[in-house]
Amino acid sequence: MRFRLTPVDTTFYDLFAKQAGYLVEGARLLAEMLAESNDRAATAQLMKDAEHRCDEATHEIIRRVNSTFVTPFDREDIYRLAAGLDDVMDYMEAAVESVSLYDLLSLPEGIEEQVEVLQRAADLTAQAMPRLRTMHDLEEYWIEVNRLENLGDQIHRRMLAKLFSGAYDALTVLKLKDVVEQLEYAVDSFERVANTVEQIAVKES
Repeated sequence: MRFRLTPVDTTFYDLFAKQAGYLVEGARLLAEMLAESNDRAATAQLMKDAEHRCDEATHEIIRRVNSTFVTPFDREDIYRLAAGLDDVMDYMEAAVESVSLYDLLSLPEGIEEQVEVLQRAADLTAQAMPRLRTMHDLEEYWIEVNRLENLGDQIHRRMLAKLFSGAYDALTVLKLKDVVEQLEYAVDSFERVANTVEQIAVKES
């Protein structure tokens, strides 16, 4: 890591950790949404509340970037990391809201696997954020998230094949595809976050 003579605002690390914590909460709510006995309207509201808190953390990071003279790493990378974490939350929230709004009583086989991938990626991301302080022990994080994204792609393709197999009517296909795509976007966004962390680590090494 580069040696700096000027102190930097370390609050950024805490805010990134807070953002990632909301992603863990969002992935947990996604998993709860899959239960048949789940109150989906209530879960959707909890998810919306978590998404708002994540937004607030994102805005706080942006305000600090704009008001801090010396940042812990490049401003552009801070913006990109904050936006990437926020994107993940937005996609997960959109998936939960769609399940609730469409009143989907059953979800296609494979969605549990997609959510498991998201939960694992969220846990890894939350564990990685505090390590930005030292830039140590991050390589396994972005390698594993990349592996999870590849797994997510495989699951996504299988689910699309199932949706267009003729087992569902056309309207149901459109509704389910919307949910499946939002989850896929969330997995992709986790990989973009991991790629951003890798780029930051390379610059700072």
